[in-house]
Amino acid sequence: MNDNPFSLRAVLALVVFGALVFIALLWMIGTGMASGSANDGGSHAGGKGLSGFAALALFMEKRGYDVRRSKSEAALDDPGLLVLTPPHHADPDALRKIVDDRRRIGPTMVILPKWMATPLPAGSKGAQKGWVKLEGAQPPSWRGFYDQIDLGLSPAGNGMSARWSGAGDSGPLPAPKSVQSGDGLGMVPLAASRADGRTLAAYHNDRGMYPALADVAGAEIDGVDEDLYPVVFVYEPDLLDNYGMANAANAKFAERLLRAASEDDAGDTIIFDLTLNGHARSANLLTLAFTPPFLAATLCLILAGIAAGWRALLRFGPARQPVRALAYGKTALVSNSAGLIRRARRLHLIAPPYVARSRARLVKVLGLPRSVDAAAMDTAIDRALAARLPDSPAFSELARRLAVARRPLDLLRAARALHALERTLLR
Repeated sequence: MNDNPFSLRAVLALVVFGALVFIALLWMIGTGMASGSANDGGSHAGGKGLSGFAALALFMEKRGYDVRRSKSEAALDDPGLLVLTPPHHADPDALRKIVDDRRRIGPTMVILPKWMATPLPAGSKGAQKGWVKLEGAQPPSWRGFYDQIDLGLSPAGNGMSARWSGAGDSGPLPAPKSVQSGDGLGMVPLAASRADGRTLAAYHNDRGMYPALADVAGAEIDGVDEDLYPVVFVYEPDLLDNYGMANAANAKFAERLLRAASEDDAGDTIIFDLTLNGHARSANLLTLAFTPPFLAATLCLILAGIAAGWRALLRFGPARQPVRALAYGKTALVSNSAGLIRRARRLHLIAPPYVARSRARLVKVLGLPRSVDAAAMDTAIDRALAARLPDSPAFSELARRLAVARRPLDLLRAARALHALERTLLR
């Protein structure tokens, strides 16, 4: 009867299913899916409101770029185009440090905030999660971070509709009464307002060589440092936010602008930072386990677990049933005693008791006196044997042979000979 209630296939299916669920859980923890959604109405790549940039991140992802929505401060030092969307209350010293540290790592794009947005009240008709209400516009004040840039916020000039132009294209701005622009020494315009020529986006013309950005701006390349990466400023966020990306021309310009910044890096990775918007998440132990140099040890543990599981699955025979330490019955008692003597390696100590019991049985069978000593008993047994079985060995000789035996095999042979003599007499 098979004591196993499950078949081999059922056990294998349960193990594989449990392993896949556990791996999925680890993946969710490692990728941050367990930390909740970033769609909180903020002006960042996780926000799906008017002032957010979720549409830009998704659009560039669909265009074939390796888009990462980073919640780790360690990613600020990774190669690729880093897109910063800091809020109004961002620390200017922290911004300056991030940008300065990346000058020889990869290009950086800073999209300045403008809108003062609040989440729509609960129960608003037709509202979805992350949608916001624009309460007004205000340029940021980051003293100590590129102080040469002067920001302005005003309606489009001459009563004309707000439109931008850049990279040989043009498109509308969704809020003509609140157009944010900037101007500063060393800033090369990438997009401007068609109504009054105010700069809406620019890159810093320092010692670096940025041919792709210079091509978009229609400017000459006058840099000399090929190892320096550009810093791009988008003063008017409506060029790239969800509000502006509703227009196809804006989406086309956004791709041209981000591609130009990425081409100066010769890469296709775009990192949208979320740490400045309050979504920073420190690396957990699980993430570190799959990061060099800990990755090698993790792979070894996984392989060891697979090997142990495979061995357990293919073990020979059914599971061993537990048995009593001391079995029932006389036979088990004798077996246990013999096992104890064998473990103690004192087999020779059983020879004298065995000879004494054999002598007592023969004296009783032959009707000899029991009051004499052992030597007299042996002599009497030998005389009786000589009279009845002239060809049999003497009892005293067999007893002596058993008494002097030390090896297990010699003890066994001598005991068998003495037992055979008893059986012969008892017939």
